[in-house]
Amino acid sequence: MIIELINTGSELMLGRVLNTHQQWLCRQLADLGYVVTRQVAVPDTASDINCTVREALARADLVITTGGLGPTSDDLTRDLIAQLLKLDLREDSTVLAHIRRVFERLKRPMPERTRVQALIPAGATVLANPNGTAPGLAMEVRPNLFRADGQPSWLIMLPGPPRELRPMFTDSVVPLLRRVLPLADRFVCRTLRTTGIGESVVEEKVGGPLQSRVEAGLDLGYCARPGQVDVRLAAQGADAEQRVQAAETIVRELLSPHIYGVEDEALESVLVHLLTERKATLALAESCTGGCIAHRVTNVPGASAILLAGLVTYSNAAKQKFLGVHADTLARHGAVSEAVAREMAEGARRQIQADYALSVTGIAGPGGGTPDKPVGTVFIALAGPAGTVAKHHLNPFDRETFKQVTTQQALELLRRQFLLDSGVVLPSPLPSSR
Repeated sequence: MIIELINTGSELMLGRVLNTHQQWLCRQLADLGYVVTRQVAVPDTASDINCTVREALARADLVITTGGLGPTSDDLTRDLIAQLLKLDLREDSTVLAHIRRVFERLKRPMPERTRVQALIPAGATVLANPNGTAPGLAMEVRPNLFRADGQPSWLIMLPGPPRELRPMFTDSVVPLLRRVLPLADRFVCRTLRTTGIGESVVEEKVGGPLQSRVEAGLDLGYCARPGQVDVRLAAQGADAEQRVQAAETIVRELLSPHIYGVEDEALESVLVHLLTERKATLALAESCTGGCIAHRVTNVPGASAILLAGLVTYSNAAKQKFLGVHADTLARHGAVSEAVAREMAEGARRQIQADYALSVTGIAGPGGGTPDKPVGTVFIALAGPAGTVAKHHLNPFDRETFKQVTTQQALELLRRQFLLDSGVVLPSPLPSSR
């Protein structure tokens, strides 16, 4: 099945808005077994939208567009597609009534221009939009005069705002696809998330052992992100689940203990679950990451069960006042040192009375580095029931990437140590070089 995704919006071309639709829709579709063949983004101009939709309909069994269904002058998708398919636009009384109710709830007058959103191409199915005013639209293009074989294609138009598009896709598009474009073969995709190991090492470890399975149809892929590498395993067919499961078993044997989760699990989510399960508490003492660890942990629902406090002690004075770091330790070793990281973690654990305390201190750059401690130098320490452990890393990246990688390393140190303290035997980690 050929599936094409068309994202419309001049703001995408100007880089003013991040195109999250491409990633989200491709993921949702792939998880259902509908793998996108091609995706493009085009500006809000009649010629670009017209040409792109025409080309897609000439190839694809399913075309999905995003954006261009609203009431403003640059919302052209609905009108242009109606013209392209030579379909009349007719006002839908049910859609119009919904638009009016939305404005009544907001206690605002309904601008006359918003009425255009109730114009529906003849024969199109309306996809309800409980989160906005512009409905989605779905239609079977039959006969499809753009295809050489004349076979019909399905065309689905979705609104641009993510808060409207995503529930509409889940509630309306998914049931529609299963009904009108059922899949002959089952599709299974699983992602294993690793940290503390580079992409090249991951491929070196698993590529060879899985080669024969790849040749037999297993889809093996890698996705490197700051501080982590995802391993994707996918297969299609009646035995897809068995083939993916067998490959997953091999990958787990080869990459343990670097695998911390599956699918969309974030490392912080795994940690909050682990600590909550065992009723353990956590304190944070951050310098160079500026509260980024606390931000990630508190993004997880239920984090209040384990996180007692987070301190951003950016200056030496703050490290001394709030964490009890000794002045002579700072003078002798410098703020960016293992000794200071240890005292930060131990001080946070002592002051906050937590089971574990995690600390970071480093040089985010671009200035401040020395030959002995170049930009990217970071020390991470963890104080816990079994004592204090510390790690030294070099993360020579831009500031944002430095913070992301450093927080990942800190959370992974906590995960591994917590599992060890809980009696879980972990094999020695693999090399972390890229």
